[in-house]
Amino acid sequence: MRRFASLTDAERPPIRAGRAVSETTPTSHTFQVDLRGLVDLLSHHLYSSPKVYVRELLQNAVDAVTARRQIDPGFAAEGAPVRITAEGARLLITDPGVGLTVAEVHKLLATIGGSSKRDEEIEGARRDFLGQFGIGLLACFTVASVITVTSKSAKDPDAPVVRWSARDDGSYTVTEVPDAEHPEPGTTVELTGRPGEDWLQPHRVVQLAREYGSLLPVDVTVSGGGAPERITDTPPLWERQHPNATARRVALNRYCENVMGFPPLDVIDLDVPLSGLKGVAFVLPHAASPSARPAHRVHLKRMLLTETADNLVPEWAFFVRCVVDTDSLRPTASRESLYDDEALAVARDAIGAQIREWISRLAAEDPSRLEAFLAVHELGVKALARHDEELLAAMLPWLRFETTAGRTSLPEFARAYQPVYLASTVDEFRQVAQIAAAQGIGVVNGGYTYDAELVQALPRLDPDVKIENLQPGVISASLDPVPAREELALQSFLAAARARLDAVDVDVVVREFNPVSVPALLLDDREARRERQRAEAEAQADDLWGGILASIKQHAPRAQLVLNHRNPTVRRVSGIADADLAGTAVESLYGQALLMSHRPLRSADTALLNRSFMNLLEHVTKD
Repeated sequence: MRRFASLTDAERPPIRAGRAVSETTPTSHTFQVDLRGLVDLLSHHLYSSPKVYVRELLQNAVDAVTARRQIDPGFAAEGAPVRITAEGARLLITDPGVGLTVAEVHKLLATIGGSSKRDEEIEGARRDFLGQFGIGLLACFTVASVITVTSKSAKDPDAPVVRWSARDDGSYTVTEVPDAEHPEPGTTVELTGRPGEDWLQPHRVVQLAREYGSLLPVDVTVSGGGAPERITDTPPLWERQHPNATARRVALNRYCENVMGFPPLDVIDLDVPLSGLKGVAFVLPHAASPSARPAHRVHLKRMLLTETADNLVPEWAFFVRCVVDTDSLRPTASRESLYDDEALAVARDAIGAQIREWISRLAAEDPSRLEAFLAVHELGVKALARHDEELLAAMLPWLRFETTAGRTSLPEFARAYQPVYLASTVDEFRQVAQIAAAQGIGVVNGGYTYDAELVQALPRLDPDVKIENLQPGVISASLDPVPAREELALQSFLAAARARLDAVDVDVVVREFNPVSVPALLLDDREARRERQRAEAEAQADDLWGGILASIKQHAPRAQLVLNHRNPTVRRVSGIADADLAGTAVESLYGQALLMSHRPLRSADTALLNRSFMNLLEHVTKD
């Protein structure tokens, strides 16, 4: 191939009347291909592993048989299966397919990208063929140094037997051989392994042939030093007739354990005619993370495409693992995943709808199985119910939420409490749960994934339900005031307590509430917490950043330490005559309430807790 060469005299443009003519006559050139470079590209960038060579060999053999069936409807391949023989350093695969003539060998085998599946005469039946890219045979160079193809054509019985032999340096030869060497129509491919190559070892070949070709519609046998072993087992298990539903379920469970590695919680049949897709979805028996990469097993026209498809089902359906076969979804060039196009999107939506129907059917017909499923996969159902009003209505009575009445059904909780208050975080819920329950206030913990959205969706199903965001005033308003005479007697104590907690920006009040065992309750809202965080950051910042933080100061209400006057400990603390000891006791009550609220400790809080603890130790050890 010529590149950037000087022009010859004949190629130079003519000179006319003192000016050059820019037009030139174009010359035609042909690309040259470095086969070694192309093989390196295939093995390191297109294919994930050299093991795909077995898939490509099987693919070509099955396509050859398919093509022969089209030109000869009376042909039956059952008596002449595709045969693979593995000898360690050498592998042979023989098919009774359509075969090749000398002209077809030059056209197809020696042309990178050439494929008989593109022939016009069979273009209309391309969906019957496994391969369509025309580079499959090159994959064999990832494990072999020499590829030899011996073939006899079924389309032209008078055509001679042809042998094509290619080396990994890019050279090849084509010769005609006596008919006795290949008397029947079909093709034999022989691979000569690279030195030290172990991908051609018999045990590996048997394993890979079974992995890729167990569902192929053509019989395949493999021999590796012993008797030939049939590795195909068709039709797929989910399409077979079984004596009854129980026998089918047992067979599918056993298949899932053997192939997928787990006993399924349940089995969902999948059927998407538009995509030519059939299969099953196995429900995982254990909880799965929504962010975990799924591993679905996809066959394309019965040939295994991938065991790790992650775009086959909607993201919310992370609790299933699928095994499917399709005849119309598009594979990528490496044939190791599905091309994510509109057709796959349609199939994905259809699969999601069938999983959704299965959940609704369980809710209506088999509550015990539904409860077993929700005990493991409640999060996935909640994710789905957010976007599906029909499923939400069906599933909400079965879903459990953390409330001040324990883990219970949301509709049942709403019937007992009106309005229903929603705590936006787990910490907010824990802060008030015990007090709210004692005061008869209904609070739902909305801090867990999807729970807040589902609680807020409840009024759409039942307009009589009222949902309100939880504010500190809701709890404080339910607490009983201390009798006026007793509150007056506590004023000096409260003043000292407020002075002691002023450093942490907390006010102190006294109320009466249940349960009596809770001595103090710390109440604040998000605005107050943000303001305390801002103030702490301002105190620790340099002048420039401190000035910026000071400029956004807000006058948020202070947090309140509510002392329970019904609690015996609080009563004793309020009667301590020693002002310093009483202040230390208040600091300790604040620390206990702070820890009960599960909120993070600021540096000022940590210093206060340490000081109160040391002061108490000093007091009890004083002579």
